[in-house]
Amino acid sequence: MRKNKSTLYSNIELMKKSVLQQARAAYQPKLPVALTGGVKVVEGEPTQSVADQEAIKALFPNTYGLPVIKFEKDAPSRQSKPVNVGVILSGGQAPGGHNVISGLFDGIKKINRDSRLYGFLMGPGGFVDHKYVELTAEIIDDYRNTGGFDIIGSGRTKLEAVEQFDKGLKILRELDIKALVIIGGDDSNTNAAVLAEYYKKIDAGVQVIGCPKTIDGDLKNEVIETSFGFDTATKVYSELIGNIQRDCNSAKKYWHFIKLMGRSASHIALECALQTQPNICIVSEEVEANRQTLNDIVNYIADIVAARAAKGDNFGTILIPEGLIEFIPAIKALIAQLNDELSDSKKSQFDGIALADLREAIAKKLTPENAEAYLSLPEKVALQLSLDRDPHGNVQVSLIETEKLLSELVGRRLAEMRKEGKYVGKFSPQHHFFGYEGRCADPSNFDADYCYALGYNAACLVNAGLTGYMSSVRNLTAAAVQWTAGGIPITMMMNMEVRNGANKPVIQKALVKLDGAPFLRFAQKRDEWAMNTCYMYPGPIQYFGPSDVCDQTSKTLALEQDNPYTVK
Repeated sequence: MRKNKSTLYSNIELMKKSVLQQARAAYQPKLPVALTGGVKVVEGEPTQSVADQEAIKALFPNTYGLPVIKFEKDAPSRQSKPVNVGVILSGGQAPGGHNVISGLFDGIKKINRDSRLYGFLMGPGGFVDHKYVELTAEIIDDYRNTGGFDIIGSGRTKLEAVEQFDKGLKILRELDIKALVIIGGDDSNTNAAVLAEYYKKIDAGVQVIGCPKTIDGDLKNEVIETSFGFDTATKVYSELIGNIQRDCNSAKKYWHFIKLMGRSASHIALECALQTQPNICIVSEEVEANRQTLNDIVNYIADIVAARAAKGDNFGTILIPEGLIEFIPAIKALIAQLNDELSDSKKSQFDGIALADLREAIAKKLTPENAEAYLSLPEKVALQLSLDRDPHGNVQVSLIETEKLLSELVGRRLAEMRKEGKYVGKFSPQHHFFGYEGRCADPSNFDADYCYALGYNAACLVNAGLTGYMSSVRNLTAAAVQWTAGGIPITMMMNMEVRNGANKPVIQKALVKLDGAPFLRFAQKRDEWAMNTCYMYPGPIQYFGPSDVCDQTSKTLALEQDNPYTVK
């Protein structure tokens, strides 16, 4: 079903643009030199998956073991035949998605000016249901360097059934689309790998290319240095944290518990800590490695609150990763069993049970250890752990108010410490959750450049006839013109994990490395930040001005690349 341009984009003429939006529209993203003319394809060595090699190879016999691809500048490019390409925005929003599409559009037009780009509406569901729009220059130009995914919308429909693949193939053939670019996170790119394998198996003549998107920062490895959107989102959150810290240091009477997005890893919390220097930042991966309990975390926070109060400082800031509760070993074991008991194949066993009785009914299905942990949680938190899973079978941790849970338990512990004569202060908590505030911000210069390069690079992968690859742009702490470009096989990043009660191939998530430079820098400084008020106030993203102000990478990326460019 084709969506008429006048129906979808009738508001373009009515859109009011701020002065900043108008100025950003004129920004010209920078490309790596390798992509600025003719492109030469250089193949590396064959690859294998990061784990479970035999299982992954058996599931992906047609796309496993492909070589890493590097692009090098070649003689002036010659026009190839026109190519029609489809594009899907999948999963949650991330700053820069529009620039990926802009780069893809410009890239296929460089291949041949008669090439056409079709956007499938509202994510993979639009692909399956044949809802699309042709993205013309007029449309693309209205969305360059802007935040959000509203150019075609996004969705979380999983592409995993042959019926979906076959139905999508019908519209690809109708539109003569030879390549499909899926812009998404680890789960979405896993779907891209499955789709590429199926179309290769049946010789459909359709290439599938992925692009690494997620503000959480957990889609990365040696050849995907960062996912797009992480830089912008963490800068937005750090501005907000800095504003709170300025208020905190002015009023001197509140403890601010700030939860930050990041379900499966603490990259966002750690990056924001490096940018703002809060009194406390909890890193989920450290909690798990040290086998800390919920009480351990509460006592750690309470001890710092008491120590600052003894100095007369009854205020502070605490950063909490969204997925913290899943990393507490006892609760992680509990959630693993809950995921099994509430999986699609088993959840009907709780049908008809009133909400008031659901907690007890679930507890009876758990092991004694897990039942004890489950029943020890506040009722609201226990029920939040029991809600329907997301499409990938995961607990919806954003619904769990971890910041309020921790502040309540810290308050109780401080009351005990007061009776013991170990606390003499006043504890007044405030709560915040920063999530949507950062997902659709106008991209930083770094993300504007990086995303445009990822999209243009995806067009080069299409032109090279490749499938089952993810667009890869590297050497990111150097100037954009010095970035390297190419592609890596998606299967290279995969392992087997239990999802919805079944063992499935998925892209391995990248967690915070406790021996990595970003965490070690934080660990070196956190005791000083805890006892003293060392707040940094990063301020808003800068788009215009000196390069050292406007083009900084994240501190995480700079530290990982051993580059002092942004590390002050």
